[in-house]
Amino acid sequence: MVEGNFVDYLKIHAKSGNGGGGSKHLRREKYITKGGPDGGDGGRGGHIILRGNKQLWTLFHLKFKQHFKAGHGGMGGKQTSTGKDGDDVIIDVPLGTIVKNPETDEVLFEISEEGEKIIILPGGMGGRGNNHFKSPTNQTPRYAQPGVPGEAASFRLELKLLADVGLVGFPNAGKSTLLSVLTKAKPKIADYPFTTLKPNLGIVPYREHRSFVMADIPGIIEGAAEGKGLGHHFLRHIERNSVLLFMVPADSDDIRKEYAILKNELQKHNPELLDKEFLLAITKSDMLDKELFEEMQSEIPENVTCLFISSVAQTGLDELKDHLWKMLQQRL
Repeated sequence: MVEGNFVDYLKIHAKSGNGGGGSKHLRREKYITKGGPDGGDGGRGGHIILRGNKQLWTLFHLKFKQHFKAGHGGMGGKQTSTGKDGDDVIIDVPLGTIVKNPETDEVLFEISEEGEKIIILPGGMGGRGNNHFKSPTNQTPRYAQPGVPGEAASFRLELKLLADVGLVGFPNAGKSTLLSVLTKAKPKIADYPFTTLKPNLGIVPYREHRSFVMADIPGIIEGAAEGKGLGHHFLRHIERNSVLLFMVPADSDDIRKEYAILKNELQKHNPELLDKEFLLAITKSDMLDKELFEEMQSEIPENVTCLFISSVAQTGLDELKDHLWKMLQQRL
């Protein structure tokens, strides 16, 4: 998906460097007219390397540069000197980047740690110089190995946001408003569905200078697991959240049904998502008077921890943060 500076899905094309050829040199010096072979090995070709960078939150920096070519290895030299290795190409990507084969959709690599490096295309090996081929019966070989050609391939990069808490709910459930109140993030907010077309991240400050990361995921609709609405573009981001905060607005026609649909879409996408810790928040609760509040208690799904919050009135938010923090500590 691409919106503004947010890119979480793109294809890159890469070619590693060719290995340098080995040298056929024969030793020739002033007082050594018929020296033996002293040809060195060729240098290896440059690798194509992915590196995790926690300072990046999107693949936007690769949007306008999707072709990468590593340097070729140098030729071997005399006196068994090895040729120069080709220059590697290092591509920085955000943590949570998955590398797939674009033809088969197979997951090849995954970057999840700061500074982690993975060679996605190795450079070709350098050829061996003629010094390796001398023998009692062939003391002056005049041949050497050529370098091994580099490899070329295309890869699909997909980003799964790494966050502590993921906000899950139908469009216009109040996720962006909550994120803007709890953090300094400034997501787009408006009173119509699908205001959020890209995931937004924010740092939630907590007691004693502690904090956790919260992600506002674009809203679910029924059938999202089959690709309806924003479909798989956002469901993959939820996979990386430690805790899920389900959000249902107080003006929902049927809280239980809406909550059940949300859980069902996650289960159809990936059943393991339901193994995560989760909490239910009834948003926009400032619209409820005492009578409606008591009436709504009976609509809450059973065996679910539920909190009533209002981002606008800023009620219930401290209790919400306390619950989320406790859940995150239990996951450690």
